[in-house]
Amino acid sequence: MFNRKIGIDLGTANTIVFVSGKGFIINEPTIVALSKPDNTVLAVGREAKEMIGRTPADLMAYRPLKDGVIADYYITKAMLRYFISRANGRFNLFKPDVVISSPAGITPTERRAVMNAAREAGAKEAYIVKEPILAALGAGIPINAYSGSMIINIGGGTSEVAVVSLGGIVSWSSLRIAGNKFDQVITDYIKKKYSLAIGEQTAEQVKIQIGSALPTKDKLEYQLRGRDLISGLPKDIIVNSNEIAEALTPHLIDIAASVQNVFNETPPELVADIMEKGIIVSGGGAMLRNIDEFFKRMTGVQTYIADEPLFCVAKGAGIILTHLDVYKRTLLNKR
Repeated sequence: MFNRKIGIDLGTANTIVFVSGKGFIINEPTIVALSKPDNTVLAVGREAKEMIGRTPADLMAYRPLKDGVIADYYITKAMLRYFISRANGRFNLFKPDVVISSPAGITPTERRAVMNAAREAGAKEAYIVKEPILAALGAGIPINAYSGSMIINIGGGTSEVAVVSLGGIVSWSSLRIAGNKFDQVITDYIKKKYSLAIGEQTAEQVKIQIGSALPTKDKLEYQLRGRDLISGLPKDIIVNSNEIAEALTPHLIDIAASVQNVFNETPPELVADIMEKGIIVSGGGAMLRNIDEFFKRMTGVQTYIADEPLFCVAKGAGIILTHLDVYKRTLLNKR
């Protein structure tokens, strides 16, 4: 009765926490700042992100998840403890049940690592649910229906494509190309074309402000500042959205190819359902301009952006938390 239920969208780039009865209470970067000499955690989330590219030698801003899975167990546990304690409240004596998202391609070892980290961080019980299922629930897709639905969830570390029917995943593909790789390719493009070095946060701002999946007639422009690789001095340049589209195209084509692969493995009846209903895109990558039009051109299937795409996985976790007793048996069976 007093047991609190917490849903965690544990993303490579951002972690979103949902608490039953309260809604979304945390939306912060999945970053931990460490003090190197004694390996202590100094900051987590937004505060730690501010330190990226600005830390002295004895401090390190660290991303504990790589491509959607734990890269450093100790730091992930410290981060989960921070998020769980914030969500649980200072005076709550009861350990919460926690639902955590995971990539569709998670291995049993990786799954155990997440569950153990969550328990050691203060969870009474941890349930791991695959991201495409949570994203589909959060996007309003009736996952228990007989008809098939396709979801493309583009996060920070992974892009996952799945066909969902009768409460399960029929066919899927998990690609380690997503938001972080988009940032990297923008950095590389600016470096190659303009001989200008820019930081991770600048590349992310460029993507958010003018990023586009397709070139357009009305170009958006953005002024950015970096270090000239020839003179070594600060320099300002102006880039436009069509240049960013050019930089992102190879990665977007890879994601479209994985959509094609999923179609190839999907039963014809479900493909017909998807043709009728269209494809849903969720995750932070869904906010890239014209991405729905890009997938429509590549697949020939009408594509829609989910409402509040960034929160779809966390919303799905919230739905499962609300009906945890109903979903518990299924979740336990799918371990």
